[in-house]
Amino acid sequence: MNNKFVSAFKVSLVVSSMLFLSACATTSALDERDPWEGFNRGVFSFNETMDDFVFEPVAKVYDFITPDIIDDGVSNFFKNLGQLPVIANDLLQFEFNQAANDIVRLFLNSTIGLLGFFDVASEGNLHSSKEDFGQTLAHWGMGSGPYLVVPFFGPASVRDAVGFTVDRSVFSPIAYVDDDMSRAGLLTLEYVDIKSDVLSTTDLVKEAALDEYDFIKNAYFEKRASQINNGAFEEDFPADSEDINSY
Repeated sequence: MNNKFVSAFKVSLVVSSMLFLSACATTSALDERDPWEGFNRGVFSFNETMDDFVFEPVAKVYDFITPDIIDDGVSNFFKNLGQLPVIANDLLQFEFNQAANDIVRLFLNSTIGLLGFFDVASEGNLHSSKEDFGQTLAHWGMGSGPYLVVPFFGPASVRDAVGFTVDRSVFSPIAYVDDDMSRAGLLTLEYVDIKSDVLSTTDLVKEAALDEYDFIKNAYFEKRASQINNGAFEEDFPADSEDINSY
């Protein structure tokens, strides 16, 4: 059996076990979308602590020492790799026009854009559809399930956590890098790059929200509803509320 699928199966077991254990840590919650609020708030606090003391300092150093053209190029490179899961999910949803659009994007950015370092497709007004396997599951009728805050990655739902696992372990080209050190290095660089990109909005979200946990949860559900329905208002959501499907 392919080692990548074995790894995906193991991750799914870990997620399932975490969900089962979290049921023991629930508190009475008014929000029916969030029956595991006690557990989720604990993970949220853990993520905030890790961000404050580990990831944000690293991201600030990365942001300080990295020239803008390199920072943009790294972001574009990982977004270009992310086109492969997008195309796979376009096809799984029978969105063939979107798939054609995203295939052309991948071709242009991988060739003229030098492996995606330059986003020439967007400059030509050819934008990605941003589909993921969580949206594919929703397209075929699967409900979101309870809200779930995932360690290190943030807001999700049971459906989107499963979708994220499939996207990252089956559709992502990084999952097929044989060398463990190289794969870990790519994943770490991608994570730090994303963190550096949202630094400017992190403090704004914390200042604007009376309850940051509820603010991010509500923004997450609104954003996912917009994405699933191919809405036109995705850019209105704060960057700090990005869910695990942004990775």
